[in-house]
Amino acid sequence: MRQMNFVPDAINRVSYYECVAYLITEALMLNIIPESYKEISTIHKLITEAFDQVKVAELVDIIRQSENFIPELSLVAVENEEVLGHILFSQITIETPNQTIPSLALAPLAVKSSHQRQGIGSRLVEVGLSKCREFDYPLVIVVGEPAYYQRFGFQTAGKFGLRSSLSFPDEVFMILELKPAALTNITGTVRYPAYFQDV
Repeated sequence: MRQMNFVPDAINRVSYYECVAYLITEALMLNIIPESYKEISTIHKLITEAFDQVKVAELVDIIRQSENFIPELSLVAVENEEVLGHILFSQITIETPNQTIPSLALAPLAVKSSHQRQGIGSRLVEVGLSKCREFDYPLVIVVGEPAYYQRFGFQTAGKFGLRSSLSFPDEVFMILELKPAALTNITGTVRYPAYFQDV
């Protein structure tokens, strides 16, 4: 299976503009809101263009029809009624020797090519993680560029004794505690649903 980074390279590159993400997104009058039905085709096109292939957009379509989809955690960045970015958090589990822990996967994150490096991706992550906390989930898992996600508190999952059911390099497989000490005495496997295997 080909390794898939669920964040486009253009977003991964940390730049000066991301250091002032909040100011820029405020100036843009950017709204981060749950997706609506009328935006689904636009989201599909945006993701396809951001990743330069259709498989990630198709993954979102599949997740949207699955029991792991949480409508309130499929968020769009909108300015003047134009969708400029999208982020999705969906349910996955961590299987330990003693329990199964409901968690969230951040995948994918996409920003319209003409608006990348303007802090929109960072704002989507920030607002998205805040929403995840409101839903009382303890953990979020992501596969992406360490330099990008470490700024939000993500750490390498392997250091906590966690492994993935899919094959990822250790450095890009990361986890974030949404609750203090959520990873204390937790070891096991992050179990991705089967549909992730096709990406």
